[in-house]
Amino acid sequence: MKMFPSLEKKFTKEQLRVLDAQRLAHEIAFAPVIFQVSRLMEKFGIFRLLSDTKEGLTVEEVMEKAALSRYAVQVLLESSLTIGTVLYENDRFTLSKAGWILHTDPLASINLRFNHDVNYLGMYRMEEALLNGKPEGLKVFGQWKTIYEGLSSLPEDARKSWLDFDHFYSDHSFDEALGIVFSYKPATLLDVGGNTGRWALRCAGYDGKVHVTIMDLPQQIGMMKQQIAGREGEERIHGHGADLLDQKEPFPKGFDAIWMSQFLDCFSEDEIVSILQRAAGSMDENTHLFIMETLWDRQANDVAALCLTQLSLYFTVMANGNSKMYHSEDMIRCVEAGGLKVEKIYDGLRGGHAILVCRKA
Repeated sequence: MKMFPSLEKKFTKEQLRVLDAQRLAHEIAFAPVIFQVSRLMEKFGIFRLLSDTKEGLTVEEVMEKAALSRYAVQVLLESSLTIGTVLYENDRFTLSKAGWILHTDPLASINLRFNHDVNYLGMYRMEEALLNGKPEGLKVFGQWKTIYEGLSSLPEDARKSWLDFDHFYSDHSFDEALGIVFSYKPATLLDVGGNTGRWALRCAGYDGKVHVTIMDLPQQIGMMKQQIAGREGEERIHGHGADLLDQKEPFPKGFDAIWMSQFLDCFSEDEIVSILQRAAGSMDENTHLFIMETLWDRQANDVAALCLTQLSLYFTVMANGNSKMYHSEDMIRCVEAGGLKVEKIYDGLRGGHAILVCRKA
């Protein structure tokens, strides 16, 4: 298993002193508590209050400004002090670098809300999910086989956090991705797993002649049509309802380009091969298939790799029970098993994305 040099340096040799390793072990043991304390420090506005003052605040000042009891403020601040998100000197609390990042980094905020609203309760069933190969944690929301079937029926907070999370990871790479895809001059594009139509709208705005067909579950097509109604380019965006897990479901033919963005990570390796085989069956020698994924081994730093490998367990417990954020070697193997070849890889897109450009083998 190969990794980018920055990751190999981090993950092949011990990095921690014994005391640092001991602290990490206890941070892991208390991780649910640490998570909720940090989330509430942001939700109650305490991080913001501390960020707004250089001198820091006393317990009494935080009580008054946050409208919380002395007890609540004490336990939150004392926990945060030992976590490392606040500092204490001369009877005043100030924000640490880690606290500042939690407060100001949009990705940290997105991840916090996603893990609380979508994942937190269901993660209790991780053991069952791993043993059964099913998203056992999804039962906290409903009796669906996958989260995608129930997405439109999730509680409002969970659905919003899921969509915010999904859009954040993809939207930041769209500008670069559009330039790459349209350098191949497609007149027609099949957007597989197009969800709410955000990529299709971007394509329609980027090229005033391109026609985009979104292939997704019928209920997703319905939600997509609501989302794009009245938007520029709506008339050039079409829907094709299909269950992509049905191995007998063919791909429509006649497209210059096929686009799969953050899509194949929603399936097991066998399912990916089946999807790519059917995609290959719809392609001719001139069709390009673009796969955009956050491949964990091709990240610029270990923080990104950490986020992605933890995200794999969302798929295990909540989404479908059998997919993950893939290593590039595994993804390329699936591409080749599907009757395709990787012609080129574009690395380093924003959000840690890479694009695999594939042709029919």
